[in-house]
Amino acid sequence: MNSETEAGAGRLIRVGDKMLRCGYTTGSCAAAAAQGAVLMLATGIAPESVTIDTPSGQELRLQLEDCSPGALRASCAVRKDGGDDPDATDGLLIYASAEYTGGHGIEFAAGDGVGTVTKKGLQIPPGEPAINPVPRQMIEHEVRRALDKIGKNPDAGIRITVSVPGGAEIAARTFNPRLGIEGGLSILGTSGIVVPMSEDALTESMRLELSVRKEKRVSDGKPLSVVYVPGNYGADFAQSLGIDRDSAVRISNYAGFMLDEARSLGFTKILLVGDLGKLVKIAGGCFQTHSAVSDARVEILTANAALLGADRDVLAKIMECPTTAAAADIIREAGLDDLWQVLADKIRLRCQRRVFGEIEVGVVLFERGYGLLAQTENAAGMIDGAKAECEA
Repeated sequence: MNSETEAGAGRLIRVGDKMLRCGYTTGSCAAAAAQGAVLMLATGIAPESVTIDTPSGQELRLQLEDCSPGALRASCAVRKDGGDDPDATDGLLIYASAEYTGGHGIEFAAGDGVGTVTKKGLQIPPGEPAINPVPRQMIEHEVRRALDKIGKNPDAGIRITVSVPGGAEIAARTFNPRLGIEGGLSILGTSGIVVPMSEDALTESMRLELSVRKEKRVSDGKPLSVVYVPGNYGADFAQSLGIDRDSAVRISNYAGFMLDEARSLGFTKILLVGDLGKLVKIAGGCFQTHSAVSDARVEILTANAALLGADRDVLAKIMECPTTAAAADIIREAGLDDLWQVLADKIRLRCQRRVFGEIEVGVVLFERGYGLLAQTENAAGMIDGAKAECEA
């Protein structure tokens, strides 16, 4: 388990038997650069660093580089630092420029190396810069914070252009082209902080957490049941069902590993709460759900839609979808809502087979745009049991 649940950039956390350094996301970099650019636009003075808020609750103080103050346009950059979990963007300069528009509110633009969304089904509509919702909120917050700091109207019209020199070349080696994001990278991050996790350290951390949960339940005289979620989206949805999000065990992409561990530790019930994009892979027998390992989402959806009698045109549209969210729209429009229950039942069956029928598995399947899609017949009782424990 992590020794700190909320770890700020640069701080060390224990993962398994290792001490690893946290970093910060491209979204945090863009937000800090945007704040710096607005301050320079208004004052003509380049600060050495700025402090930003992050969704994790941690403040970050980030150094600004390549500052270019100006009365009409100002820009600066923050260097991405992934800590001990570096990715392809590690070390890149994330630039933001600011300029007045004469209107009201904040506009976003994609500069060099930042992609543009071209297909439906993503969290950002086509034609918009590939800056995800949470980084957008962070940038807006820091721009208004900067304007307020210098006594300017926080609703003044400002255009923020985010650039990542070299981003187009790196993006060509990512999933962005397949998702319909053209011309560069996406600006990402949900917490603002990069918490490092080597694969071995991550699986060991999850195994240890599950072992601790078992010992606690045994000592409390409770049955060996557990709620599994892939990550934060699943935890949030579990909470919407009345289950304390912190009581759920995050299994990341390691569904098979964590099913095996639960079996070896003697657990008798698992409630699996997850979004369509992750869990649909299990319906096809893929128990390592990372997109670089198994990305058969639309193929599994298409095959099961075909079994329900979907016509060829609908199947072709599903196969062309960049995301399961886009596929869900087509499935709904085609009147194939029965597909969700079919998938939930298949996910349960696959999990039951994985543990040789020794654990009862319930499944709750959701999609962020639609909410609850389906749940297995035994899920309601498991939800009630988990809620009762949270209320006790």
